[in-house]
Amino acid sequence: MNQYISLAKQTVETYLTERKIIEPPTNLPKEFFEKRAGVFVTIEQDKKLRGCIGTYLPTKINIVEEIINNAIAAATEDYRFEPIKKEELPYLSYTVYILSEPELIENINELNPKKFGIIVKTAPFAFPNEDPVFDANISSKTGLLLPDLEGINISEEQFSIACQKAGINPKKEKVFIYRFTAEKYQ
Repeated sequence: MNQYISLAKQTVETYLTERKIIEPPTNLPKEFFEKRAGVFVTIEQDKKLRGCIGTYLPTKINIVEEIINNAIAAATEDYRFEPIKKEELPYLSYTVYILSEPELIENINELNPKKFGIIVKTAPFAFPNEDPVFDANISSKTGLLLPDLEGINISEEQFSIACQKAGINPKKEKVFIYRFTAEKYQ
């Protein structure tokens, strides 16, 4: 089993069975402790989404901490689902995405849904010309879609779904569009 997946699985299983947050395993490669990146953890049961939570910018000291934090959140805090129960653990599968830094783009023609994920953000009223992705203190609506999602094949569709997720009306609101790549581990 891939080490990213093993870490996510061990985190969720320990948290749900013992109500403990694991300590970062010391036997992981150096990059787990040295690299900082946004991370998404997706949990599925019978090929159906059961939870998906992540960060598009790093919020923790390294990717080990990002995976641990987001794995627990995916299992217990995804508002679309009931928290996962320990009886479900044997039936779960995990995907971990390590995200590149978001890149501001001019229009959706620079997207490719198979290669790039998308982040859409509205311009905040107080700072209508500021780039909001890197400033957590600026309040704005945000929608994100990971790359290479089943059924999303064209840029317009990817943009539209990301806007819908965020409650953004691109005809009435100024929208910043970002793209990113993701290393996907299953």
